[in-house]
Amino acid sequence: MKLIVAIIRPEKLADVKRALFQVGVTGMTLLRVSGHGGERDVVQQYRGESVVLEFHEKVRIEMACSEEFVERTIDAICEGARTGDVGDGKIFVLPLDRTVRIRTGERDNYALTAVNADEIMRQTQLEMRVPNPEDFR
Repeated sequence: MKLIVAIIRPEKLADVKRALFQVGVTGMTLLRVSGHGGERDVVQQYRGESVVLEFHEKVRIEMACSEEFVERTIDAICEGARTGDVGDGKIFVLPLDRTVRIRTGERDNYALTAVNADEIMRQTQLEMRVPNPEDFR
């Protein structure tokens, strides 16, 4: 099991979430964070004064994954978050020793499977379906 932590642009969150749902990853925790890496400081005018914005708003996504989902999760995040510009973010993969679902006591991989994973996958596939012109006749 791995804990995957991704730091992405806030405006790419919907794209990342959609890409994750398409590969079957449905459970995640989101946090609004700020920080900086390779991005340059931004100078803006506020009430006639120059203000240096040292830190940029980001979204931190955390999800626990079984080994079989790690690569597809990373690929989905990259697909959804990439703009090609500095500041697209980072993905960190950490070992996860143990997981327990509090409600049932399930442990490890059994605790990672979403209770309604099949239903979420079907709904996502319906939402992502390209309409057929015959549907409109």
